[in-house]
Amino acid sequence: MPINGRMSMRDIKKIIKLYHAGLSRRLIGTTLNKPKSTVSDYITRFEKSDLGRDDLESKTSAEIYRALFPDDSLRPKQRLTKVLPDFKKMHQELKKKYITRQLLWVEYKEAHPNNHYGYTHFCNLYKAWQKRVKISMRINHKAGEKMFLDYSGLKWEIIDKDTGEVQDVDIFVATLGASGYTYAEASMDQTLPSFINCTVNAFTFFGGAPELLVPDNLKSAVTKANKYDPQINDSYQDMAEHYSAAVLPARPYRAKDKAKVELSVKLVQRWILAKLRRQQFFSVPELNKAIFALLNDFNNRIIKIYGKSRHELYLEVDKPALKPLPTQRYVYRGFKPCKVNIDYHIEVEDCFYSVPYQLAGETVSAIYTSDSVEISFNNKRVALHVRQYRKGAYSTKEEHMASAHRLYGTWTPSRLINWGGSFGANTRTLISTILASRPHPEMGFRSCLAILNAAKHHSDNHAVELTSKKMLELECYKVSHFKDILKYKTWQEPQQSDALLPKKHQNLRGQAYYH
Repeated sequence: MPINGRMSMRDIKKIIKLYHAGLSRRLIGTTLNKPKSTVSDYITRFEKSDLGRDDLESKTSAEIYRALFPDDSLRPKQRLTKVLPDFKKMHQELKKKYITRQLLWVEYKEAHPNNHYGYTHFCNLYKAWQKRVKISMRINHKAGEKMFLDYSGLKWEIIDKDTGEVQDVDIFVATLGASGYTYAEASMDQTLPSFINCTVNAFTFFGGAPELLVPDNLKSAVTKANKYDPQINDSYQDMAEHYSAAVLPARPYRAKDKAKVELSVKLVQRWILAKLRRQQFFSVPELNKAIFALLNDFNNRIIKIYGKSRHELYLEVDKPALKPLPTQRYVYRGFKPCKVNIDYHIEVEDCFYSVPYQLAGETVSAIYTSDSVEISFNNKRVALHVRQYRKGAYSTKEEHMASAHRLYGTWTPSRLINWGGSFGANTRTLISTILASRPHPEMGFRSCLAILNAAKHHSDNHAVELTSKKMLELECYKVSHFKDILKYKTWQEPQQSDALLPKKHQNLRGQAYYH
């Protein structure tokens, strides 16, 4: 085995043998495919040593090498005296902004002026050290740059105290790229409001906002996944802008893009959820209280490869680089394009809000929060309403209505009533009643048109009339009820049976059984 990169003992013996056979040094080099200078060097060293030809067979390889290179033993010792860089510290320093390997090498050289490695060897040693750590740790994330977000594939359970029903809940996990500092919480689902609320809670936990948010391609964050140009959900983008952050989703089917949070999800399952497996929880806040208690222990566990905990790395690397949070916490806002109906109302979450009647048939943008609904047309606000929650509720402003309820486009209450009269008296009365039951006639246009269109496409006018009669008897004026009665023919009178139950039957015990 060659020592310190020297020629193999087999080639050395061939050189000496051919030299004593009378071949020139150039010819020996050509024969063995070795440089002439190297062949000459070995022959010269052999002649200066105390070795004979017989010694090449009787002595060990180590003894022959020491005889040929008597001062070569100093070279390894000289190499070992050079100071190795602190690769753990170097790895952490490189995560900070504007820190380069060139700068770290200069500082290393100044600290060890007489026994330092050159820049190239310095970088090669660092690369070799990187290969020994986990793949997920090799990526140099800059301090405060990225926050990775994902849900655990492992769901957890909460139990309803009243019914005993078991319900699955999701586990949200967020991780800072440079330090690996982790946040986790349980949420009822992965819907957009829940995902945004969890993200904002993570900002609060970290005490700042990163430059980039890296979520997975779930629908709550990414409306349309794409490798090059993903379409971000409007509400999630609005939240990110509130915290001056950009959204950069992981590429589809590229788990390595979010390897940091994938590792954190696995560790949260292993060190937090696994410890809770024998406990029962009856609400999400109760489960989160247990998670937060174990989360503190998890973040303070020492990482062997760094010799520090995630919390220590966070205080040292990420926290100084995070952007400060705005004074006000983000309030969830929903975005929805809406087409203005003939009754100059739009529908948002099963409730109706008015806009100026001139916008009937136009498409407007609605932005809604828990308290208000703001409606814009061509980037100009045209209406602002208090948020309604009762299904089917109307919010109508006087200034949005046509003057004195006059002609509204080509539709008027009398035109709708006359159309209903073409099916019969009952349908006419039903349309009149619907229009009269609303605070303003235009508010009933939508329901009347839906009923009349359903009647128009039905082949039997007599059935339409009986359906309208049934609706009037029930005092129920919803479009869905009209369609169901017409479809299932429940307008027919049920046949009364003289005897619902038999008076005598072998399975009936009778009155005398209980005496």
